[in-house]
Amino acid sequence: MASAEDKKLSSHATTLADNSANLAFSLYHNMAKEKDAENILISPLVVASSLGLVALGGKASTASQVKTVLSADKLKDEHLHSGLSELLSEVSNAKTRNTTWKINNRLYGPSSVSFADDFVKNSKKHYNYDHSKINFRDKRSAVNSINEWAAKSTEGKLPEVTKDVQNTDGAMIVNAMFFKPHWDEKFHEKMVDTRGFLVTRSFTIGVPMMHRTGLYDFYEDTENRIFVLNMPLGQKQASMIFIMPYHLEPLERLEKLLTRNQVDTWISKMENRAVAISLPKISMEVSHNLQKHLASLGLTEAVDKTKADLSNISGKKDLYLSSLFHASAFELDIDGNPYDTSIFGTDKLRNPKLFYVDHPFIFLVKDNKTNSILYIGRVVRPKGDKMRDEL
Repeated sequence: MASAEDKKLSSHATTLADNSANLAFSLYHNMAKEKDAENILISPLVVASSLGLVALGGKASTASQVKTVLSADKLKDEHLHSGLSELLSEVSNAKTRNTTWKINNRLYGPSSVSFADDFVKNSKKHYNYDHSKINFRDKRSAVNSINEWAAKSTEGKLPEVTKDVQNTDGAMIVNAMFFKPHWDEKFHEKMVDTRGFLVTRSFTIGVPMMHRTGLYDFYEDTENRIFVLNMPLGQKQASMIFIMPYHLEPLERLEKLLTRNQVDTWISKMENRAVAISLPKISMEVSHNLQKHLASLGLTEAVDKTKADLSNISGKKDLYLSSLFHASAFELDIDGNPYDTSIFGTDKLRNPKLFYVDHPFIFLVKDNKTNSILYIGRVVRPKGDKMRDEL
């Protein structure tokens, strides 16, 4: 008898895994174009499930636009919801994926709204959403309430989702997440020291740096001057892929190359070899309001007060999507499985490639079973103090 781990995904979930991976890249590019954007951190699957919630609450073209954004026009409504639900519960299973991944979702409505029973039941069932009424007119109290909920639901890892709520009459979706990978082979706890991370040529931040040498899938794209490293997470069901230019440079050049096909090509060219890795031990908290980014990818009705039909939420055509806050805390740490000591001192670790992460990079967290992308992001400026110039 097949174990739960071997259970195959339904065709709807497989389609949505594929489509949400495409959404990952289009959304990333849309956000990277924004002036002043620094670190980016998005979970395409959680964005897809938030879109699923909009489809659940929407009618007519407001709902059908969601399928267009997800390239899922051919899917029936019930298959959209059951497929996204199945996919998310599969990949967020912390035990099989060996990650810490807390996902909390809440729909806030203005105090005048009354949520329809069916909507509450189905959004909880498929997307694990809670619902809350809030007086948006009292902005300070609304902001405090949202931030307190996010902090509590991530055990304090995500202290702030937003500083402001702009609109007082719409519905607001909030995703509050905490993600921490546990490596297939941990870093050496005694080998963490402070090193410089170059944000620009003239601005360096001190970060704790973790070090280890081991066998990894690695590719050096000499034509484009890029290193690509695949670090498996424990259980090897998922891995973190780092994409980094040889030297410090603005990420625009690399981002122009960044497509799903290109990433697949890089992965297909990887070879398993000795790599000496130095990786910042960092935590980052990033919150994005995705409302306008999703609008530019085709979700134009739900976000428009004059056109939105979200009447499945309350039975009345009185809501539109005023904000979608997508907030994550993300930690890179030494934690992982014990490393294989049998290869130390053997030829296998001779002449390792250096992968020294001391300047901005892009990363993906990829699920190997479903081929979906759990996270896509970039680290441009980690937390830390400015280092004094060396004389």
